[in-house]
Amino acid sequence: MRKIIVTTFISLDGIMQAPGGPEEDTSGGFKYGGWSAPYGDEVSNKAMQKQMEPADILLGRKTFEIFEGFWPAHADYWPGINDVTKYVLSNTMKKSDWKNTVFLTSLADIEKLKNSEGSDIKVWGSSELVQLLLKHDLVDELWLKIYPVTLGGGKKLFDNGAIPAAFTLTESVVTPSGVIIVNYKRAGEVKTGTIGA
Repeated sequence: MRKIIVTTFISLDGIMQAPGGPEEDTSGGFKYGGWSAPYGDEVSNKAMQKQMEPADILLGRKTFEIFEGFWPAHADYWPGINDVTKYVLSNTMKKSDWKNTVFLTSLADIEKLKNSEGSDIKVWGSSELVQLLLKHDLVDELWLKIYPVTLGGGKKLFDNGAIPAAFTLTESVVTPSGVIIVNYKRAGEVKTGTIGA
């Protein structure tokens, strides 16, 4: 079975939309594209290199269109991106000129992919896809980069019915610019208790 790892940039108020640049995703009138850029430093760059190690990726259609328009010509910044398999959940797109692209049309296709042999699968961006995966308990790990900024609105990481689930911290670091980089793995059901009892 393959692990599905959600890797994302997130603001303190849970927004994950357009961290990379002003024109990345302006849908819904979002005007803060590129909000993660001012926080770049050596520590965060090192963490990003680890997250960008070659692995198959799973994307929603909108994120795929952004990636397809940028990464094939900029692969020197992400070695291996053109070689890994890019799985895309879409009911409207059926083909792409970007090599190693496979289109999926349903949750059942994702479950079949997860139960196949192969490398881990990393999900980048793709807020609606991430919410679908969370709702159906298909996320094995969360790799979050939490930025010290609130954005007031935009596409959220946790929205529309994530199931109750426990996670265990596997790795963490705080960058000099205040970004908290944390990796969590799925750890069963939510446990409750009384503080101080």
